[in-house]
Amino acid sequence: MSNFDTIAKKTKNMLSNTPPNLSDLPIYKKAIEIFTLSQSISSYLSDDLSSLKNDGTEDTDVYFSGDIVQQSVSLAPEILNAEMERHSERKYKHIATLKRLTTLLYRNSYRLEKSNSNGKDFLPMLRSELKKFKQLQRSWLLTL
Repeated sequence: MSNFDTIAKKTKNMLSNTPPNLSDLPIYKKAIEIFTLSQSISSYLSDDLSSLKNDGTEDTDVYFSGDIVQQSVSLAPEILNAEMERHSERKYKHIATLKRLTTLLYRNSYRLEKSNSNGKDFLPMLRSELKKFKQLQRSWLLTL
């Protein structure tokens, strides 16, 4: 089973175990969209970046494509953890992690845009979705 299959299985389990009131949150839905988009982009990029260069070395950008999947798969659980947390100090730790993950996704999308792959054309779409996610984050924070 590949890493993508494992992540997809975990995400499917996470979605099926999410309380209905939380899975209806716009920020949660956007997090799932970002994960799906990141996974598709990473898969597309990996095909181009996984082959060795002419000098026999690997393209280090392939690791950034995996990073966007790892970071995006963590968005929805952090939202759920923040929503379900009763203690404000721990709640804000989840919120801080969510903000950090969003920032890392932005950075890695810019790094990947410098890669030698046709898939990099999809990265502005990811950043556009991340902008929408940040706006949803601001609104969501007001409700906590």
